[in-house]
Amino acid sequence: MSLPERPITILIAALGGEGGGVMAEWLFEAATRAGFPAQSTSIPGVAQRTGATTYYLEIYPATREQLAGREPVLSLTPSPGNVDVMVASELVEAARAMQNGFVTPERTTLIASTHRVYATVEKMQMADGRYDSARVIEAAHKLARRAVLADMRALADEAGTVINAVLFGAMAGAGVLPLAREQCEAAIRASGRGAEASLRGFAAGFEVAARRRPAPQPPAPPKRATALAEIVDLAVARLREYQGEAYVALYRRRLEPFVDAEPALAAEVARQLVLWMCYEDIIRVADLKTRPERFARIRREVRAKDGEPVVVVDYLKPGLEEFAALLPPALGARLLAWAERRGKLDAFNVGLHVKTSGVFGFLLVRALAKLRPWRPYTYRYREEQKLVERWLARVREAAAKSPPLALEIARCAQLLKGYGETYRRGRANFLAILDALVENPPTDDPAEQAAAIRRAREAALADPAGKALGGALGRPVTWLKPVRS
Repeated sequence: MSLPERPITILIAALGGEGGGVMAEWLFEAATRAGFPAQSTSIPGVAQRTGATTYYLEIYPATREQLAGREPVLSLTPSPGNVDVMVASELVEAARAMQNGFVTPERTTLIASTHRVYATVEKMQMADGRYDSARVIEAAHKLARRAVLADMRALADEAGTVINAVLFGAMAGAGVLPLAREQCEAAIRASGRGAEASLRGFAAGFEVAARRRPAPQPPAPPKRATALAEIVDLAVARLREYQGEAYVALYRRRLEPFVDAEPALAAEVARQLVLWMCYEDIIRVADLKTRPERFARIRREVRAKDGEPVVVVDYLKPGLEEFAALLPPALGARLLAWAERRGKLDAFNVGLHVKTSGVFGFLLVRALAKLRPWRPYTYRYREEQKLVERWLARVREAAAKSPPLALEIARCAQLLKGYGETYRRGRANFLAILDALVENPPTDDPAEQAAAIRRAREAALADPAGKALGGALGRPVTWLKPVRS
């Protein structure tokens, strides 16, 4: 009898908490029960959504009885072009595997979940940094010998288990393992706790891969409001929640000059204005962290049973800047000026671990949320409103002579977001563009000015540190005042 030329190679990429290690153990256990030589190794990821933990297994598809005492030589690491089964617990992890050459049309069966857990690099972007899921799915069908793609997380939630069981079932159902379904299920049962739920998830994944049931797809992302009326409706609800009816009235007054403007301009001003007026501060963060619906969502995510305690610990790092933002304008300005002169804006940040699921922690954070009526009297509020009015004035002036130019100026508000260093950098980039290209334009041609603003804004969004923007403007962008001795 001739023996197989090579082992079956399996590479698994899973995020923290998804049971990738348990799935690798199931595979190894099932292979051992079947009498196949197997070997497993893992490489831990750096951090959650910075990189997945990968597990690599090789199963030699001949029993030890057939080998008659001989031992196959198995590798500890995968190599591009030599992976038979690639398993990814999230869509971008599948994209990384394809990019690294682990998925090939000659050899690889790709089994991946189509849901998204946004990577750190996606959330770091100043603009919308999300990867295009449709392109990843298209690439999967082109690059893999066979692609089994479905929203495995939805199947796991339906079965009341973790995604690893569904992925394991999909592997078995795809027919790419030298293992019978019964052997895989026996490995799950041998693991003990939670076996019944895992078996339900395994069955769901098996049926989808075996094409016995349709593959669930992730829900489509929310439709972005584009019409002015849609945006205003959403804005009113958000502003009312943020600061009340008086703030809604202020928004409507500010938007009134643009209601009859070119539709794209009116919609952009409406969108950017509400986002800016609902800037993030410690009052807003405290409010969001202590809402009942947040704790209910956390309980759902961890699948806590009724009466089962769930401990929530929030990490907060307030500093001098956040403190100054809550002071009256004169005091806040003086404190920040002192800190900037001495380079101490980040010197007093204190990391706090607050147990918001406990009475003391909840009341402490909730007390900060109750400062909402004080917000209009704070330094940060005054500074934001002054800059909002300055921006709106420039947009109105530009709209009178060139709607495309006004639209580019309106879009510059994308640069203002976040808090701390992120906010300071975005604000510095915004002010640099406002000063150099909007209020002191190098050309009288509206089309050329609009193009220059667009290039500068895109440079700032691509490189928040300001180096690319400095190159576009021909001068450095300073986002912190120089330290004075």
